[in-house]
Amino acid sequence: MCDTAVALPNATREGITILAKNSDREPNEAQAIVRFDAAQHSEKTLRVSYIEIPQVKETFEVILSKPFWMWGAEMGVNSKGVAIGNEAVFARVPFAKKNDGLLGMDLLRLALERSDTAQNAMLCITQLLEQYGQDAMAGYYDKNFYYHNSFIIADPTEAYVLETIEKHWAFVKVKDVRSISNGLTIETEFDGSSKGLIEFAKSKGLHKGGEFNFRTTFSDKFFTYFSMCASRRADTEGNLRQSEGKTDARSAMSHLRSHGLHEKQGFRPDKSSMASVCLHAKGPVTPSQTTGSMVAELRKDGRHTVWLTGSSSPCLSLFKPFYFGTDTSPQSLCGIPGSSADDSLFWKHERLHRRALKAYGPSHEMIRQAYDSLEEEFLRSEHDRFGQGSFSSECVQRQLSAMQALDLPRPGSAVFHPLYRMQWNKWNSLCGIV
Repeated sequence: MCDTAVALPNATREGITILAKNSDREPNEAQAIVRFDAAQHSEKTLRVSYIEIPQVKETFEVILSKPFWMWGAEMGVNSKGVAIGNEAVFARVPFAKKNDGLLGMDLLRLALERSDTAQNAMLCITQLLEQYGQDAMAGYYDKNFYYHNSFIIADPTEAYVLETIEKHWAFVKVKDVRSISNGLTIETEFDGSSKGLIEFAKSKGLHKGGEFNFRTTFSDKFFTYFSMCASRRADTEGNLRQSEGKTDARSAMSHLRSHGLHEKQGFRPDKSSMASVCLHAKGPVTPSQTTGSMVAELRKDGRHTVWLTGSSSPCLSLFKPFYFGTDTSPQSLCGIPGSSADDSLFWKHERLHRRALKAYGPSHEMIRQAYDSLEEEFLRSEHDRFGQGSFSSECVQRQLSAMQALDLPRPGSAVFHPLYRMQWNKWNSLCGIV
């Protein structure tokens, strides 16, 4: 599960576009921060997660946050200032499960590599979708996890919400702020759609005539309800509305750390639910956690900043700035994580994160004391050190030093549910964390 939000220049403090996303995946599904340079291609085909498609002659430089095992990405930005976040959405249109299509994450990366504006990125996604569809397995351990996708696609001047069902789609243009979660949001009014959309709905027995509503026609009520996407979307969009005109990178980071209704009760990860924007896994009914977070600042002058955690649970993580056109890549600073605990930033932080879960309250306070001062310093210094690979490197190294200095408290008197302990013991065993 995931959440993506955007604020356009007319709704932000600096008059820039800000796109923010939490990527929620399986707890052991490590997420890598990578940068791929612009390139000229002589090869005719490109292998993505499951299939081969024609390659284009030229691709743009991209910064991505991606599950380590797949070709595509959960979120990212390109050097032209196009940023995209995607969401799983659940529809009453089943997949054949042949793995002969594109993952939503493949579509996201392809659009970033090939598009110089948000509008062209949307066109790229819809053309690829209509040609190849999205019948592709998206799970890590869960090999039965297939889903349709929605996207927020933004650039320094505009943004779109694109929602898809099989090879069909509809979009709306964002006016000021907008967020999406794991449910369809487009209803009777949209700015464009795929040819034959209503006929497709009729052929599936989902539309009987009268006014056409995209959301109610296609949405799977069961999975959409239990994803608690309405609660998370109300949280993210509500926060954007409250800070409208004042939204900046700092407030966007705060929004991604929200535990929603749980905050009022004194948050505990073993008592959390799918209603939390900063998602904490705890078992079968909450099988995912936030494994990476991004806040992108998109500026008309081309000075784009990509803030990424490269680690799970933004409430326990630190955002660091990354840039285009430097000689220092995120992967050289953070490492590429694998399937089990290694020396990458993701897994180093994951060891800390999993210790913190055992005494969340005091651990959260200790981690935030260390990280908040660093993050505030990064935000203040970023204007003067914009675009410097050395600044990104310094930020990563200072986080690693802060992590080493943390002496988290021992587990307190909190009584965790036996199933919660069993589930985390299983996840820890699978990835080699003792």
